[in-house]
Amino acid sequence: MCGRYATTANPARLAAELDAVDETGDPPELDRPNYNVAPTNQVLTVVERHDRDHPDDDPKLRIRRMRWGLIPVWTKASEPGVPAKGKPLFNARADRAETAPSFRDAVKRRRCLVPMDGWYEWLVEDAPAAKGKAVKQPYFMSYADGSRLYMAGLWSTWRDRTQEMDPILSCTILTTDSVGDLTKIHDRMPLVLPREHWDAWLDPDHPAPHELLENPGPERVSEILARPVSSLVNSVRNNGPELLSAAPGAPASGADTPQAGQTTLI
Repeated sequence: MCGRYATTANPARLAAELDAVDETGDPPELDRPNYNVAPTNQVLTVVERHDRDHPDDDPKLRIRRMRWGLIPVWTKASEPGVPAKGKPLFNARADRAETAPSFRDAVKRRRCLVPMDGWYEWLVEDAPAAKGKAVKQPYFMSYADGSRLYMAGLWSTWRDRTQEMDPILSCTILTTDSVGDLTKIHDRMPLVLPREHWDAWLDPDHPAPHELLENPGPERVSEILARPVSSLVNSVRNNGPELLSAAPGAPASGADTPQAGQTTLI
């Protein structure tokens, strides 16, 4: 499961890094980091599409901002221009996405990447004897070297065809069974997609190889560090780098660095 994450990605910088087209048209206030991304927030995605005016040209990477929480194309409007509320489809099981009515169309035609610095999960831990009540400790999963993660996602375009309106773009993040030491935190994890699989995953002209939807091996997360962080992340009202501060009693930063080839849980 992935229901909260952090990102410092800037659309212009991301476009430059990936040699992509920035199609967000973002005003400056949306360019700031978000350390507590939650479902229904607008998030950055990477897609590969042909130019609408030159469909025969090679497809190109594009940075787009979308609502986190997929709105299937067949969703009815609750009122003019407003999609009816349904399940919060911010995650999709990779092993069921090809057949699930909400996701199968997107698997065929609209696949994306969701960039992030890392994601949060909560681990139920025994509280001190004096309190006698279990507590949920947030953990932050990220690459130990601070590099960006890219998660496999699906996206959709929703329109109320009875109205003159811009389409609503939305996305979901694919999840798989957790692997390696991440199983100690949660039984599900977002599907991390390494660079060598991007071309096949994003290709708008061909279906993605089925194996990209399969559960990854432990080597896929071997450089990911899981560390306990501040409980400030528990509230979506909190948003700042302090959310990534070490939880009280966590090892000092010098103990956070994993040895090569290891997933570290601290």
